[in-house]
Amino acid sequence: MSTAAFDWPAISQLSGDALKQQIFSIMRTAALSVNASETDDPQLLEIIPRLADLVPHRVELASFNQAFSALARATGLWNYIDKETADTADRLIAETVTLPELGGITLHREQIAALNELFTGRNLVLSAPTSFGKSLLIDALLASGRYKRVAIVLPTIALLDEFRRRLRRRFRDNFQVVMHPNDTPGEGPAIFLGTQERLINRTDLGAIDLTVVDEFYKLDPNRRDERSVTLNAAVYKLLSRSRQFFFLGPNIDNVQVATEGRWKFEFLRTRFSTVAVDTFDLRGITDKQGRLFDELGEDENWPALVFVSSPDKANRLALAAAEGLAVSDLSGAFADWLRDNVGKGWPIIKAVEYGFGIHHGRIPRAIASHMVRMFNDEELPVLFCTSTLIEGVNTAAKTVLIFDKSISRTNYDFFTFSNIRGRAGRLGQHHVGKVFLFNEPPPPELTEVSPTLFGDDDDAPDDYVVHLSDEDTSKEIDDRMATLRANLRLDNAGLRLASSVGLEVAFALKQHVAAALRQRRPIVWVGYPQYDQIRAVIDIIVKVKQPREFGAFSASQLTLFIQKLRSSATMRNFLLDYDTNFQGDRSGHDNVFKFLRACEYGLPQLFSVVEMFVRSEDYVCDYSLFLHELSRWFRAEELKNLDEEGIPIQISERFYVSGDNRASLTLRLEQAVMVGAPSLSVFERKWVAAALDIKVPT
Repeated sequence: MSTAAFDWPAISQLSGDALKQQIFSIMRTAALSVNASETDDPQLLEIIPRLADLVPHRVELASFNQAFSALARATGLWNYIDKETADTADRLIAETVTLPELGGITLHREQIAALNELFTGRNLVLSAPTSFGKSLLIDALLASGRYKRVAIVLPTIALLDEFRRRLRRRFRDNFQVVMHPNDTPGEGPAIFLGTQERLINRTDLGAIDLTVVDEFYKLDPNRRDERSVTLNAAVYKLLSRSRQFFFLGPNIDNVQVATEGRWKFEFLRTRFSTVAVDTFDLRGITDKQGRLFDELGEDENWPALVFVSSPDKANRLALAAAEGLAVSDLSGAFADWLRDNVGKGWPIIKAVEYGFGIHHGRIPRAIASHMVRMFNDEELPVLFCTSTLIEGVNTAAKTVLIFDKSISRTNYDFFTFSNIRGRAGRLGQHHVGKVFLFNEPPPPELTEVSPTLFGDDDDAPDDYVVHLSDEDTSKEIDDRMATLRANLRLDNAGLRLASSVGLEVAFALKQHVAAALRQRRPIVWVGYPQYDQIRAVIDIIVKVKQPREFGAFSASQLTLFIQKLRSSATMRNFLLDYDTNFQGDRSGHDNVFKFLRACEYGLPQLFSVVEMFVRSEDYVCDYSLFLHELSRWFRAEELKNLDEEGIPIQISERFYVSGDNRASLTLRLEQAVMVGAPSLSVFERKWVAAALDIKVPT
């Protein structure tokens, strides 16, 4: 059916009999269309959330409550049925699909269809819009009691933390949530949460009942994600030990598989959406930035996400907005904290002070997490973001303003555009979202995903096939593996380590290591290295990688950053020293956070490959102690883990006592929150309470 004739803004302005007549006409048209339309017809479905914004809130429409619930039942949007006013039949349906284990959440028809597939034991690949409620399906599976050991693969650590909070809140008495590399699972039920880089390196997974892969489209190497190979290898490892799998993602039309695929699955594609969206076309506006700021100044658009192409663009626009607008008076304490704990020279602090949040890959995780929390609480009504937020983290955005048409310098395709647009509106908060388009959207096209692990292994890249078990290889693959072992002089375990940086990069590193050894460069060391030993390894790394990939301008600066990080007594001292000594364009100020991210995984992996090639030349060499410290920023493991869970190190390091484990440090923080300890400001107390999911005493 077509709803183009319905002028919803005008309808919302009606009252009395005029409003009643219009709503009756709409409901009658929708009822007649239920049997004539497809079950997931977006134009039919969007009537329900639009009516939900009117019927329960207008006195003159009280007599329509029961009819509205009947229409919600007929369309399958059972979560919109009003159990207080619905007739007996409609109420029974809603109660049947309401899950008390999840706090009384009511599922809709398509969620039930997906669960029925999974409860039969079949593997399922689900493609559904962002507002479908895919995460609820994972929770429903866990609540069923059918699965004891579950692995969940997520694309970012930010999303790991979001899942961790929700799962611990709902299942803390049923499952152990294993998220950090040093977490040790017990014998009982456990949920392994991890990015592909973490899960591929776990040796304690055992037999898995269910593997869940979120944002599964990233398995397709054609999406130009450099982490795709590792993701495919990690998922291959998990599926090889898993009884069942469930892949989730948005807006996929087909999944390509080899003729004789190793794993069978059902593919469920649905357009079923639980919210409606109003689209505003601003492509013809001359002063787009001016119009953007005009829309951001309207509180009826809040909370608003602004999608831009790059971190630099997000920073620049947020600062420009703060020059002429103030959209919140609740974020001043956050800005003050950033000045005191990161450095007053960080340019985005001014934007935060006036109510503009920023979310991209160069924002520290705990700070980015708090930005999102304040955004959802409408304390930061506007959030400038890049694709790091669009791909995964849930927000309570009412409005999405798509200001750019590219990611970095590449125009996004219709699939990515649909994902960005799908962030507008949120079930239970904003039934009707808004999307503002500032550029021509890409033409609609079907999206097919071709995961490497569902394809022909003989055609797969070397970086993937080195992870295949012996029973899954062919003669052609065995020959390729033999050639790789001979060229790199590595065994199979060494090839898998080399693949973590890319086999081509590893081969280049091998050559540079050999040259450095001939030149007697100090790359042979054990334990804790001196400056010149670190520099010697860095000199090799920057021959295959640009220093800017690690947030530095040169090998010497990168080495200096590492030295200062390990010699600083606290993270706060390190960041304030960086801020004080920073020279150059302030737009590059946040490169220090890029450096810190590189210390977690990228740099340690490259160091490990260099070490492996040094040892292959029969030298006694062991970088492990240094690399373990580097990956956790030369801080206690507990501090690093809490930072990933939303508590910045600048706060937790004040409370850390040598010998603390996670439980003792967390308990000390909880006590400080509960008693209002002076070592926490009022703002910090609220921050820590939110991160630990505890209520602050009034």
